[in-house]
Parts: sequence; C-alpha cells; structure tokens
Amino acid sequence: MRLVSVVNQKGGVGKTTTVANLGHMLAMQGNKVTTIDLDPQGSLTISLGQADPTLPGIGEVLLDDYSIKDVTHEVRKNMQLVSCGPRLAELEQMHQGSSEIANRLKKILRKMKNQDFVLLDCPPSSGFLVVSALYATNEIIIPVAGDYLALHGMSHLIGTLTQFEKSLKLKHKTWIAITRYHPRRKLSKDVLDNLVSHFPGQVLKTSIRETSALAEGPGFGMTVFEYRNGSNGAEDYKKLALDFTKGRTLQ
Repeated sequence: MRLVSVVNQKGGVGKTTTVANLGHMLAMQGNKVTTIDLDPQGSLTISLGQADPTLPGIGEVLLDDYSIKDVTHEVRKNMQLVSCGPRLAELEQMHQGSSEIANRLKKILRKMKNQDFVLLDCPPSSGFLVVSALYATNEIIIPVAGDYLALHGMSHLIGTLTQFEKSLKLKHKTWIAITRYHPRRKLSKDVLDNLVSHFPGQVLKTSIRETSALAEGPGFGMTVFEYRNGSNGAEDYKKLALDFTKGRTLQ
C-alpha cells in the first residue's frame, strides 16, 4: 500500500484535481484506491459528487468515536472516499493533544486493508493537518502550476518540507507533478526546465495541460474521465498515473 500526501502551500495549483483524477485513473487501472479529503473546504468531497457537508468524515474519526469504515464511501469502482466532515476545521488550530491526533491518523492509515493507494488531499497551508498527513504517509506529490509564481514558491515549500522531515525524523519519496501547463508558452517550458534542473528524477514525465474539462468537471461531481474522456486532461492524467506507478520522471 502506497500512502501519499498531495501537498502545496499555494492554492489553485491542482491538488484536488490531481487527487480526484489520478485516484480515479489508478482505480480504472484495477488498483484499490482510497482518497481522503483532509482539507476543511471539502473540495475533493464535492469534486467526487458527495456534496452534503453534514456527513461525518475524517474529522469525526480523529475527534470522535467514528471508525474509518463508518465514513468510507464507495464513489467509483475500486475507489473509496473519506470526506472531510464538519469537524475537520477544528483540527487546523489544534495545539493540545495534537501528537495524539497525528498518531491516530497514522495508525488508521496503516490498518487500512486491501488498498493499493491511499491519497490525502491536503489543505493549502503548512499547519497541523499537513504535518499530520506527512507523519502518516511515506510519499509526497507536489502539484506545481507552470507559471513563475508557482516556481517561486517551490523553494519555500521544499524548505518547509525539509524542516518537517527533520523534526518528524522521516524521509519521503517526493514527486513533482506539473499542472496547468501551456506547451506553447515559453514561460511554462522555462518553469519545467528549471524544476527538472533543480529536482532531477523527481518531476513526473507527463505535464498536465491546461484544459476547460479539468475546471468544469468538479461542478458536476465528475472526474475528467467521466466529464470529457477524450480531452487533453484525460489523456494527461492517464499517462501521469502510469508515470507514478512506474516511477517515470524527467531527468
């Protein structure tokens, strides 16, 4: 079982889009996949068609007496969703008892059975929920949009992750996924080249091109494969899933 945190402190870079579509493609390839919405905003929950904000989720598992089975829903063939739940926001500001909560999340994930991939959609922050996710998982995917500001924030993000790993005494396998990519723009190509230069062997081979289908699908509770399967976004996430499972990167 591969336990994966999808993180970036910057919003709008495609974290939720990547969890939903990568997760669905991995499931379509025959893997057993669980996605966990660790963002109190609940974007993943909505994107996968589960729009009721009152349903218990991972927040209730960590704070109340719910078991993970109580809040796990089959949303696609081979694909499960654990929604955020209404209490998750309380954890972002937690101080007292935080280590107990982080340990609980780690134990819960380790005990999940018959799953090939568990993907955690983290909030755009460096707070307690992200630290807990990193503590509980052993791989990281960092979606990075193909623009200057996203590239500019990478050095800060990597520095933050390095501090987390040092304090938690952990070492993650880190992948970078290029999102919102414009192949005809020089800036996008420059960002890609810079990332490959600074992070050799970590940038997944396929860049996710900017496409309206990826932006529109969540509004209907659909992944790109359901909303517009022939689009560039569907083609790219299909390839990205293979890159991720086989470890194919740009050198």
